[in-house]
Amino acid sequence: MLLVYIDKMTNRVGYTLNLIFKDVLGLNYSITTNKENFIKSEGAKLSYTKHQLKDEFFICSTDLLFETIIENKDINISFYNKVPIFFRTFSRKASIPFDIFAATFYMVSRYEEYLPFVQDKYGRFSHQESLAFKNCFLSKPVVNIWADILKKELLEKFPSLEFPPYYFRYYNTIDIDSAYSFKCKGLSRKLWGMSKDLFSGRFNECLYRFQVCFNKKKDPFDTFDYQVSLINKYKIKTIFFVLFGHYGKYDKNISSYNKKFQRLIKNLCDYGKMGIHPSYSSFEDEQELSSQIKHLTEVIHKPITRSRYHYLKFRLPISYRRLLNNMITDEYSMGYSNTVGFRSGICSGYNFYDLAIDGETKLRLHPFNIMDVALKNGLGLNPEEALERIKQIIDEIVKVNGDFISVWHNESLSNQYEWEGWKEVYEKMVEYASNIERKVFK
Repeated sequence: MLLVYIDKMTNRVGYTLNLIFKDVLGLNYSITTNKENFIKSEGAKLSYTKHQLKDEFFICSTDLLFETIIENKDINISFYNKVPIFFRTFSRKASIPFDIFAATFYMVSRYEEYLPFVQDKYGRFSHQESLAFKNCFLSKPVVNIWADILKKELLEKFPSLEFPPYYFRYYNTIDIDSAYSFKCKGLSRKLWGMSKDLFSGRFNECLYRFQVCFNKKKDPFDTFDYQVSLINKYKIKTIFFVLFGHYGKYDKNISSYNKKFQRLIKNLCDYGKMGIHPSYSSFEDEQELSSQIKHLTEVIHKPITRSRYHYLKFRLPISYRRLLNNMITDEYSMGYSNTVGFRSGICSGYNFYDLAIDGETKLRLHPFNIMDVALKNGLGLNPEEALERIKQIIDEIVKVNGDFISVWHNESLSNQYEWEGWKEVYEKMVEYASNIERKVFK
């Protein structure tokens, strides 16, 4: 048991201590604001204040966790044990040279996303705007690394502290933006597609489309049997996020009322969990979001509690508040579609902290680490380069025993058109991650 002293309890302090000690490290701890009792205590103890009280483990505090405002911070990056850090402190008595709790809170709360920023063409927070990207540590799960440093330093001072073992875990997630390329899209969409192929001189493509529509060949986006075979082979934990909205410029899935599509979704429920993929258009319309969740629930006859926004189109805090209003408990949008890495600096699940109301919520965030379109389009990698980058990310997560969450789309597993060669990348990624997970749980 670790006793932690603070001068004043705030929502931010309580949240951050719980995240580091309970969620990431699994350490039993208690908090006190009674200085005399803390000094008299003879067990393992840590103070988070401006000045050390006696000879305890001491982390010199900055102001961030004792504020309620949101304002620009002057952040300078330095290094400790070759690890990037910020909110550096200069007390000679400090056990580590930076405010690990303030730095952690800044990253996981996405503090910078509440400040003014230049939006990308879809109105999103871009990775180029992030502190991690600008300072070249987006590929590092710094929060987990900092927590590991804290753990080692604490054990050096208090060898009797007990930390439970944590293990690397892999979660396979699939976004179903469009279940089929040609099938089940209605007569007008089929005719429009064929006419485009004809007028563009793509006669073979037109023939292929015709054969698929008449069940002579398999639809290129219909990779679900393949996905199920890998799920069964490697026993991987899988979540499907299905777009169930109305057709639009950025929402091009099959009609949610199509019976074949509904049968597919029901069948996939036998092999993984099901989540909603809120449509691009629902970003501006909470009623539309509610309608999509309700409809999907009615189709699969199971409550929908998981979500990942289509196009990762979300804005803090309003988008997450809307999910909470609709009984969503677990959210998987925390990542980037144009690059890989750790948007919130962490590879462990944690609760969303709403900075605007200065309070913790019950919405559990699960940051993902890589996305297929980020590898191919955002970073411009070929399949061989992509696999190497994936392995680098996985290896970073393994070092801190975190969670690896990948994002792929059913169409990117078609091994056709622009995705030729990427099916092998996916399978090798699954094999690599699954083998690591299997070894640690033996």
